[in-house]
Amino acid sequence: MKLFGSSGTRGVANEQLTPEFVLRVAKAAGTVWKVDRAAIARDTRTTGELFSNAAASGLASVGVDVDRLGVTPTPAVTRYCEVEGVPGIVITASHNPPEYNGVKLVGPDGVELVVERLERIEDHILAEEFDTVAWDEVGETRRVESANRDYVDEMLATVDREKIAAAGLRVALDPGHGAGALTSPDFYRELGCEVVTVNGQADGHFPGRKPEPVEKNLGDLGRLVRAADADVGIAHDGDADRAIFFDERGGYIEGDASLAALSAAGLSKGDTTVAAVNVSQRLVDVCNDVGATLELTPIGSTNLITRIRELWAEGETVPVAGEGNGGVFFPDYRLVRDGAFIGAKFLELVAEKPPSEIVAPYTDYHNVRVNLVYDTEAELNAMLAAAEKYAERADADPNIIDGYRLDYGDAWVLVRPSGTEPKVRIYAEARETNRAEALAEDARSALTAALPDP
Repeated sequence: MKLFGSSGTRGVANEQLTPEFVLRVAKAAGTVWKVDRAAIARDTRTTGELFSNAAASGLASVGVDVDRLGVTPTPAVTRYCEVEGVPGIVITASHNPPEYNGVKLVGPDGVELVVERLERIEDHILAEEFDTVAWDEVGETRRVESANRDYVDEMLATVDREKIAAAGLRVALDPGHGAGALTSPDFYRELGCEVVTVNGQADGHFPGRKPEPVEKNLGDLGRLVRAADADVGIAHDGDADRAIFFDERGGYIEGDASLAALSAAGLSKGDTTVAAVNVSQRLVDVCNDVGATLELTPIGSTNLITRIRELWAEGETVPVAGEGNGGVFFPDYRLVRDGAFIGAKFLELVAEKPPSEIVAPYTDYHNVRVNLVYDTEAELNAMLAAAEKYAERADADPNIIDGYRLDYGDAWVLVRPSGTEPKVRIYAEARETNRAEALAEDARSALTAALPDP
C-alpha cells in the first residue's frame, strides 16, 4: 500500500497530513463503504478537531450521515461501531509526538480494516473516484455523548470486578494526557480500586510527557507508584489502546514480560496465539510450556487482526494475542487492542500476587538492538541480499514473512529494514547476554561485509 501502513496513515499535521488529504480519505471510505451512517472520533491532539471536521465533510459529501463522538479512546470507538453496526474514522496518531496526527479506519464490525479493504479505499483516493452526491442529498451530522460511558459500562460487566474490588488495590495511572484520561480513571475506580493519577488531564500539547508509553517517558509514573505506595502502575498511549505497567516498587515492566504473563494466564493446551515477527522469546517459551501454537505475522496490528480472523475461520481458538509494546488483544472480548481492558486483566493477576512476582519468570531475558544506516538503495539491497544468504546457511528455523527471523529454540535473531528510516534493524534475544550479543554480532558482520568499501 502507498498511503496506509499497518495502523492507518500518519504524518506531521498540516505538513505531511493535511485537511485536504483527510477529506479525500473520508470521501473514498464513504464511497467504498456504501453506508448511510458512519462515526468519527479523535484523540486529544490539538489538530484533532481540524481533521475531524475535514473527515465529517468528506463523508457528508458522499451522502453519509455522521455521528460525532468527540474525544474518545480508540477501543471505545470500535465498540460503538460494532454495537451500532456502522464504520468509523478515528483521528489519532496513537503514540506519535504531539505534532503528528493520523487516520485509522474501522469497519461496521468494530474491527480495524484489513489490508484488502484498505487497498480498495486507497485506490479510490489515488484515482480521485468518489460518489459525490447532489446538494440535497449530503449527509447530516449529530453529536453522540454516550460512547465513553457505554464503553466503561461494558468493560465493568466483562472483567472480574468482584475479585479486583476484594483485593483493595491502589492503582497509579498515567493516561499521558490522551483520550484515556476521560475513561480509565473512572473505570478503575468503579472496579473498586483507589486511583491516583499523573498526566491525567486531557491535553493535546502533552505537557507532562510524550504520548509513547516507553520507559524513558514514564519516570513520573514510577515515582508516583513509590510515593503513593501503589500496588501497580498503568500507562496508556495517546488513544489508549495500549497498557504498560510498573510493579509495586515503581519498577518498569517490559511490554514483552507483561504480554508473556497475560498469555500464560490466558492460554491453554491446544490454543493458538498470534504475535508479530519480532515477538520475544518470552512468549515462545510460554507457548512451549503450555502446549499452545504461536503464529507469527508481519509487524503491525492490522496484520495480527487479519491472521486472527483467518485462524477463527479454521476453527482455532485464540484467547490472547499481541505485541510487546503494550498492545494486547483479548479476541473473545473484542478484536481490538484496549489499554483499559488490558490493565484490568493485569489487575485480575495483581489481585492474587504482586506484579514483580507475576512477571518474575519473564524478566531474565536479554535483548540486543543494532541499527545499520544506509545511504543508498544499493546499500540497502546489498544488506538484504546478505541477510538472505545468512538465513539460508544458519542452523535455525527461518521465518521470512517480514524480514529474516532465525529461531534457535532458546534464542532468535531478526533482520528487517525499518519502515520509516534508512536503517536495517537487527534484533536478538536470549536468556544469556553473551548469546544474544553473539547472534546480533554475527548478523551485523554478515550484513556489513556486503557493503562496498567507503
